Amino acid sequence: MKLIAAVIKPFKLDEVREALSEVGVQGITVTEVKGFGRQKGHTELYRGAEYVVDFLPKVKIEVAIEETELDAAVEAISKAAHTGKIGDGKIFVTALEQAIRIRTGETGKDAL
Repeated sequence: MKLIAAVIKPFKLDEVREALSEVGVQGITVTEVKGFGRQKGHTELYRGAEYVVDFLPKVKIEVAIEETELDAAVEAISKAAHTGKIGDGKIFVTALEQAIRIRTGETGKDAL
């Protein structure tokens, strides 16, 4: 099993969710987060005062899947989240040692 964590631009969330559904991903977890990378934030003007926005709003998507579905899921996220501009985000893939469905007690891939 694998855990995909993707940090994307918030307005791309619906497109990514639809793309994952099309490749058979059944469940995702979404968290609103803030951060920066090469984008390094930006300056804004508010009531005549300029201030620096260091942390930009992003959305973090987490998906637990079987290893056989990994390539399709990563490609779906990558294509749907792509704008070609700085700040498109990142995709991280890690090994998932165990999954347990609390309601039924199922473990491993049956819990997904």
